[in-house]
Amino acid sequence: MTLPLSGIRILDLTRVLAGPLATMTFGDLGADVIKIERPGSGDESRGWGPPFDERGESAYYLSINRNKLSVALDFDAPDDVTIVRALLEDADAVLDNFRPGTLEQHGISVAEVLERRPELVWCTITGFGPESPRPGYDFVVQAESGWMSITGEPDGKPMKVGVALADVTAGKDAAISVLAGLAGRGRGRSPIERRTFVSLAGSAVASLANVAQNTLVTGSDAKRWGNAHPNLVPYQLFDAADRGMVIAVGNDGQWRACLRALGLDALAGDARLGTNAGRLAHRSLVVDAFSARLKERRASEWLDALADAGVPAGIVRSVLEALAEVSASPLIGIAPRAPGSVRLPPPMLDEHGALVRAHGWGAFRHVVPIGA
Repeated sequence: MTLPLSGIRILDLTRVLAGPLATMTFGDLGADVIKIERPGSGDESRGWGPPFDERGESAYYLSINRNKLSVALDFDAPDDVTIVRALLEDADAVLDNFRPGTLEQHGISVAEVLERRPELVWCTITGFGPESPRPGYDFVVQAESGWMSITGEPDGKPMKVGVALADVTAGKDAAISVLAGLAGRGRGRSPIERRTFVSLAGSAVASLANVAQNTLVTGSDAKRWGNAHPNLVPYQLFDAADRGMVIAVGNDGQWRACLRALGLDALAGDARLGTNAGRLAHRSLVVDAFSARLKERRASEWLDALADAGVPAGIVRSVLEALAEVSASPLIGIAPRAPGSVRLPPPMLDEHGALVRAHGWGAFRHVVPIGA
């Protein structure tokens, strides 16, 4: 299997979540990724536990660092900086999440490297933009981006999302940015054009999507809807006889099909509810009728009926239940879908240090992939 990024070299100068997620994505797609870490402690996420595996690696670190080599290098040591410079000379793309000016203080001028390497792509991930020295942690960004103000029950306190989604979104945006840069090579793009910045705050605000547009169109601030939807009814959590389930009606045809599947003939005859705008205006009427009906039978029975009718619906699963239906393992996490593959487990700190010091990017020729 020839992976789409085979032969592409990614130098990973990132740590924690957003950057490592982006570089793992490149590794999954076939790129050679070398992860540079600080000696002694390495990536901070190595200590973010428990849980830890039998080797002492945190589950957090394991989730975003497969398909990489690890080398520990000290940016305060001239010899180690020389190794970094050598890796830069043959890299196709670099990702970092250092604070502004940090690399330059250690003798690595990003502008100079980009000027000398006309095909190199460089992406810097920040918390709040390239001019801000503020450290960017997901929780802070979720608070300041508006996410927490729209998450949670209407009469409850603001609530964060259960996953570090600002980091995940920024990591995805960084991957897109670098992929776009790689696709644009050979077009004479300037060093400034080949240097991109992705911020957790920017990615989070952009992810407000339709919620932001609702606010811009109406001029009114968004509010919390709990497990309901501001623009669609019924589109929320309900309780079946045995467990929670969601129904997501997205158009009027699905509405009619849903009523047939649930046997709600009284609502079918109510002309006020024939359009989504009408259902929004009479939200309580719809929700109360659905709530009473769905409690009469088990979720699995309703799901069968709704599936036959072509109505989007699902049960509320635990994480263990969700993982049971995908390929996953304690060492590599959730396996990538095609066209990706898992070739290397997450590395121990400086596991490939000797190889990288001796062979540079050629170190990959001396590493045995999983299953080989």
